[in-house]
Amino acid sequence: MKRTILRSAAVLGTVGFASLLLVACGGKKDDTSASENELTVYVDNGYKAYMEEAAKAFEKESGTKVTIKTGDALGGLDKLSLDNQSGKAPDVMMAPYDRVGGLGNDGQLAEVTLNKDSKTDKTTESLVTNGGKVYGAPAVIETLVLYYNKDLMQEAPKTFGELEELAKDSKYDFADEAGKNTAFLADWTNFYYAYGLLSGNGGYVFGKDGTDPKDVGLNNQGAIDGIEYAKTWYAKWPKGLQDTKSAANFIQTQFQSGKTAAIIDGPWKAASLKEAKVNYGVATIPTLPNGKAYSAFGGGKAWVIPAGANHPEAAQKFVDFLTSTDQQKALYDKTNEVPANTEAREYAVGKNDELTAAVVKQFENAQPMPNISEMSTVWDPAATMLFDAVSGKKSAKDAADDAVKLIKETIEQKFGGK
Repeated sequence: MKRTILRSAAVLGTVGFASLLLVACGGKKDDTSASENELTVYVDNGYKAYMEEAAKAFEKESGTKVTIKTGDALGGLDKLSLDNQSGKAPDVMMAPYDRVGGLGNDGQLAEVTLNKDSKTDKTTESLVTNGGKVYGAPAVIETLVLYYNKDLMQEAPKTFGELEELAKDSKYDFADEAGKNTAFLADWTNFYYAYGLLSGNGGYVFGKDGTDPKDVGLNNQGAIDGIEYAKTWYAKWPKGLQDTKSAANFIQTQFQSGKTAAIIDGPWKAASLKEAKVNYGVATIPTLPNGKAYSAFGGGKAWVIPAGANHPEAAQKFVDFLTSTDQQKALYDKTNEVPANTEAREYAVGKNDELTAAVVKQFENAQPMPNISEMSTVWDPAATMLFDAVSGKKSAKDAADDAVKLIKETIEQKFGGK
């Protein structure tokens, strides 16, 4: 999942003007004779087992035959422009929320009607909406949580103040570097992971709830305060945490070996921790020193209908079916991914799974990741900003000012300042 978020964010908006021209020139197929009693769905291999059961149930209910194709989900999105033009696009597929808005704006996705039975909330609705148009139906939700080692801590810390106290415990001293401690670790040179620090202090990516690219809030006082707080932790941490390529592996190794008591990561981390037989617990991320919540990005995936779908009406009906409460429950039972449907989400929480409960509660304070195409200009400058600040190369303010200047210049060059 982490790779899905980061890779999709990195390539968001790269479809470009040429692809938009192709769609405009090629137009939508006018094949009114195509049977609406069949459709094709393309999903990642991990969803195959669920989709086989869902397709069987939908066929029984509607009489519509569903052909399932599997492969790399992001690869399917990357070639969607060509598939839309050649007539090879599936009728339904899945896309990370941060791809939905850009693909829809580029003309690669059809508009979707949100069925009242899908029980969406304002956060998930905003994740699939761009320019007032809805381009996907929310399927699953994700956000960062806190993992802690139950052999080292009796209960999860509630505040960052508790983590600061934990970092004074000499049993977590890092043997290779005097004065360094690994009690708590987080990959805060990665903007996705660090954003909760900035937003919890009042920073933001784009104004108007992530829709106004002319208003970049990564160098306001709140954002700078968040970066400054990250610096206090980097002063405690081994220098390896500043290595943007290996920091994630360092954190996992320390946690799995019992040298770190708590880490921040996503739901996708649970599988490797189970495999490593770590006695871990999952909880919401502790509150920040200012008493506010760590407002990480809210993400996940949506069901979408490509613009070149051969059976758009059947596709909409299938999307309605997939987002119904019963099917969202079934998706959770098969994948353990938290449903976007709020009724199914309550069902999932009722299963008494720590990870599910933590994701749902943390999602309440999550900020929808901007899904406009301009978001693609943010990731690299923001990562550089964090590294320059925590490594001491620049002050937090200078690093933030430089990043915002570059983001604005790139938006002007790529999107004409729209």
